[in-house]
Amino acid sequence: MLYDLLKSRRSIRKFENREVEKEKLDAILKSALLSPSSRARRPWEFIAVTDRELLKKLSKCREGSSLSLESAALGIVIIADPDSSDIWIEDASIASVIIQLSAQSLGLASCWVQVRERFHSGDVKAEDYIKNILGIPERYKVENMVAIGYPAEKKEPHDEKSLLSDKLHFNGY
Repeated sequence: MLYDLLKSRRSIRKFENREVEKEKLDAILKSALLSPSSRARRPWEFIAVTDRELLKKLSKCREGSSLSLESAALGIVIIADPDSSDIWIEDASIASVIIQLSAQSLGLASCWVQVRERFHSGDVKAEDYIKNILGIPERYKVENMVAIGYPAEKKEPHDEKSLLSDKLHFNGY
C-alpha cells in the first residue's frame, strides 16, 4: 500500500558500498518516464550517474556540504527544458518524487539533493557546476539530484502520532 511506503520512506544520507542492480535501475528510470506532467509536455530529462568519480564530483555541488551523493551507488540528475513548459519546476519535482518512491518500493533508499537556487561557491551556481561536469546543454535547468542506494543507516518509519493533523481542512479553511 502506498501509505505504508510513504511512512517508511526517509531521507538516507549514508549508503552501503553496493551497486544497484540493472533491473532496479531500469525500473526506476522507466517509472520516471511515466511521471505525469502538465499537458503531457514532459519537459524533464534524467541523467543516471553510476561512475563513483562523477558521483564524488557531483557531491561537491553545494558550498559547505558533502552530500549523500558521495556514498550513493546511483545519482539521478533531474533536468528540464523551461521553454517546453512554464511549470517545469513542478513537473521535475513530481518526477523526482516518483523516482524516490520507486527506489523505496525496490528496497533502496534515497535522498533529494536540491540544486536550483543553490550555490557551489561564491557566485558560482550549483547548477552551472553540474552542467559543466555532465556536459548539460545551456537551455536546460537542473532542478535537483536524487541519491540512491542500499541504506547504511536505519531510520524509524514516520509515526502516525507525529502527523500534523491541524494542517488538514475540509470544505474550507
